[in-house]
Amino acid sequence: MSNSVWTTLLAENGPWALLVFYLLWRDFQKEAAIREALNKSSTILVELTTLIKERLPRGG
Repeated sequence: MSNSVWTTLLAENGPWALLVFYLLWRDFQKEAAIREALNKSSTILVELTTLIKERLPRGG
């Protein structure tokens, strides 16, 4: 976005425009952190499942 767009937003809407962008940015950060935690949890669950499958006796 160019500087004129930011200037126009601030002139017309004042701090409300900045607040909206800030809240959207924080929401994006929160979602990224949650996504990363879920990915790590999934990786750990896959590794645990693999270990359990390897150690179980095979029926025959």
